[in-house]
Amino acid sequence: MEIKALKREFVIKDTGTVLPDIDPDMTPEQVQQFYSGQYPGLTVATCEKKFTGDKWVYTFKSTLGTKG
Repeated sequence: MEIKALKREFVIKDTGTVLPDIDPDMTPEQVQQFYSGQYPGLTVATCEKKFTGDKWVYTFKSTLGTKG
């Protein structure tokens, strides 16, 4: 039996930008905070988690410009 760590992928939904997983020990929230310097929309984005194939995909959805 072989144990493998699952890969993570971070995606900005509005632009389709795929962000590298800079540190597997960081939480998704920490990764979001790290990238918010380059992508300011991430400061108010929500994060959705979905398992696809052999990896976890974390999608950041901007809440800018939405009401209610």
